Amino acid sequence: MSIDEQRRPVVGGGPKKLLYAADTIIRMGVGKSAKALTAHNTCKACAYGMGGQMGGMTNELGEFPSVCNKSVQAQSTDIQPGIAHDTFDHTIEELSRLTGRQMEKLGRLNTPLYKGPRSDKWRPVSWDWALDLAAKKLKPLDPNRTFFYSSGRSSNEAGFVFQLLARAWGTNNVNNCSYYCHQATSEGLATTIGKGTATVELNDLTGADLIFVIGANPASNHPRFIHMLKHCRDKGGDVIVINPAKEPGLVKFAVPKSPGSLLRGGDEIASDWLQPRIGTDIALFKGLAKAVLEFGAEDAGFLAAHTEGFAAFRADLEALGWDEISATCGISRDDIVRVASTYARRKNVVFAWGMGMTHHLHGTANVEAIANLALLRGMLGRPFAGLLPLRGHSNVQGIGTIGVKPIVSAEIYAAMERAFGVTLPREKGVDTLAGLEAAAAGSIDAAIIMGGNLWGATPDTEFATRAMEAIGFKLFLTTTMNRGHVHGLGERESMILPVTARDEEWSPTTQESMFNFVRLSDGGIERLDNVRPETVILCDLATRLMPGSPIPFARFKEHSEVRKVIASVVPGMEQLADIDVARKEFHIRNRVLHAPEFGTPDGRAHFVVTPIPAVDSGKLTLATVRSEGQFNTIIYEEHDSYRYKAPRDAVFLNRDDMSAAGITEGARITLASDRGRMSAVATAFDLPRGSALAYYPEANVLCGTAVDPRSKTPALKSVPVWIET
Repeated sequence: MSIDEQRRPVVGGGPKKLLYAADTIIRMGVGKSAKALTAHNTCKACAYGMGGQMGGMTNELGEFPSVCNKSVQAQSTDIQPGIAHDTFDHTIEELSRLTGRQMEKLGRLNTPLYKGPRSDKWRPVSWDWALDLAAKKLKPLDPNRTFFYSSGRSSNEAGFVFQLLARAWGTNNVNNCSYYCHQATSEGLATTIGKGTATVELNDLTGADLIFVIGANPASNHPRFIHMLKHCRDKGGDVIVINPAKEPGLVKFAVPKSPGSLLRGGDEIASDWLQPRIGTDIALFKGLAKAVLEFGAEDAGFLAAHTEGFAAFRADLEALGWDEISATCGISRDDIVRVASTYARRKNVVFAWGMGMTHHLHGTANVEAIANLALLRGMLGRPFAGLLPLRGHSNVQGIGTIGVKPIVSAEIYAAMERAFGVTLPREKGVDTLAGLEAAAAGSIDAAIIMGGNLWGATPDTEFATRAMEAIGFKLFLTTTMNRGHVHGLGERESMILPVTARDEEWSPTTQESMFNFVRLSDGGIERLDNVRPETVILCDLATRLMPGSPIPFARFKEHSEVRKVIASVVPGMEQLADIDVARKEFHIRNRVLHAPEFGTPDGRAHFVVTPIPAVDSGKLTLATVRSEGQFNTIIYEEHDSYRYKAPRDAVFLNRDDMSAAGITEGARITLASDRGRMSAVATAFDLPRGSALAYYPEANVLCGTAVDPRSKTPALKSVPVWIET
C-alpha cells in the first residue's frame, strides 16, 4: 500500500474547524469571546480584513459571519490573564527551553520587565522607572547607531508616532516587517504600474471568472479568501493554483459558513494546478505569456493605449524556446498551454500571490513577471480584474503607508517638516536585515522593537542570535512574550514594555487591509490593569528623550490628534481626519485601479523583460512554509492538521526523491545547508522532484542572509540544502 493510500484525504475547514473554534471560545469564556469577536474592532490576524464599524465579524461587503480560525486564535491570546510574577523567578536560560507554543500559553504581559547587564533573569519594574531608564540609555547615543522596527500588529496612529519619534530624534533607520515579506511586491509593482499595493477591492473578487493563486496557501494563511475562491467556482469560474506544493486545503475545503459545503464534505477549490520547481516561476510565467501570444489572445487595444515596452517583451518571448521553458520549470508545454488557454478565454482575471513569490533572490522580478502576464490581456484598470498581493499581518500595509520605512517620498517628508516646523535627517536609512548586519558588526547601540519576533523572523538563526546579542540596549513593546525575548539577549541590557491589544486601546485606532481599505477600531475593552497603548508609551519616551521638541508628542497620546496630522501629511488619507466622528471607513484614494490610470511618470503601465534565473537542477531546494496552526512566528498548534498531522520538525519531500535516497516515511534525517543543520522527520508530499518544504521559523537555521538586491528581502523560499547520510 502506498503512502497516499495509507493516508485519509485531508479536507480544509469543515466541522473540525468549527469544533476547534468552539472549544477555543469555551476555554476563553463565552462572554469574553463574544465581547472580543463582536466589538467594533478590526481582526488582529491577516490583512484580508474584517471587523471595524460594520461589526467585529463583518467584512467590508457587509457579509456576516466573516470570521476564521486565525481570528479566534488571535483573540485567545489576548484574552489570557497576565503572566504570573513568579514566572520571572526562572532564569532566561530556563525560559528559553520553552517551545513557541509554550511561550504563547504563558499569558499576557502585565508589567514592564528589565534585564540588566550580565543578568540571567527578567525582573518586574515600575513604569516610571522603566521609561526613565530607557530615555537615559538612549539619550547619549548617536541616533544613526540605532534602529526602529515595527511589526504589522500596531495601529496607523502608533506607527506614525513611532517613525516620527525616530526621525525627530535623528535617524531614518526605520523598518517594518514587510522587508521580510512583501517588499518585493512593492518594488515590482512600482516599476510596472507605478503603485505598490493591490489594484482591486474586495468586491472585485465577486465578479472575477478566473483567480490565479500563486505561491500562496490561503487555506492555512488567509482562510476567508477561500470563500471568494469557492464563490468563483460556484458561478462557473476557475481557480488556478501555481505552487510547487499541492496543498490539501486547496484541493478540497469545507467552507464553515456554507451549510451545503459542510454537508457535501467540502468543495473543490482549485480547478487546475501547475507545480513548478521551487524558484522557476519566471520561466513558467513566460511560458504562459508565450502561449497567450501564440493564441493571439493579447489585448491589442489596451497594449497600444496604455502600455510601454511591449515590443521588447514580445521579442524576448519569441526568442525563448519551449524546451528551455519546460526544462527549467519542470512543466510540459501541453500543461502550460492548457492553463494559458483558460486564461485566454476568461474575461475578468485576478492574480493573487503570497511570499512564495517574494522570498527569492529574484523576488522583485517574480512580481514584475506576474504584472506582465496581467497587462498582456488588459487585466488592469477596470473592475473585477487586477493584482492582489496577499498580505500577512493585519496592518502591515498601513504601517508602510504612514511611513514606517527607511525611505518615504519627498512629498511626505516635506509635509512632515512643514507640519512641525522641524528639519528631519536626510541620511538614507537601513533596511531590516542591513540593520541586523550592522548590529553584528558592532555598529548598533540600541534597537526599539514594536511587536513581532525579530529574532525568530530573521534567517540564519546563529546570525540572528549573534546580531541581537551585540545590540547594547534593546527595548521591546509587546502584548506577550515570545522566543525573541529569551534568545539573542546576551549580556546586554533589555527591557520589555507591555502594551494594550487593539481592542483594549484607550481611544479608537485605524488599520488598513490588503484591499487598501481603512477601518476604525473602537478599542475600550479592559482586561489588564498595567498595560498601556503604544502611542502613550512612545509619547512619554519622546518627551523624556527630546524635552522642548516643537513636535507636540504629549498631545499625540490622543489618537484623534495623530490622525489629523496623518490626514494632512499622507496623500490619500485625508478622510482619516474625522473618521472617529463620521465613522465612515474608506478606500485610500488613488489605490484601487478601476480605470487605466497608472502611477508611473508617463501614466502608462510598463512591461519589464525578466531574465530566467539560473537553477541548479541537481540540488535540493528548500522553501520555508507556515502550518495551519500558526500565524507568522506564533505557534498555536504543534501539528499541522492540513498536512497529515506533521510535527514542527517535519521536512516534506518528493516521494521519488525519498526512494532514491533510501529514506522511508517518518525516518529521522539531517537536513543541511551551508548555514546549519536541522534534525527532521521525513514526510512524503506532493512536490516536484528536487523540492523540499520545512516549517518557519524552525528551518531558519538552514537559511542564509542573501537578499534580493532590489527589495532587500531574504531568500527564505529558495534555500539550497542536502540530506546528510
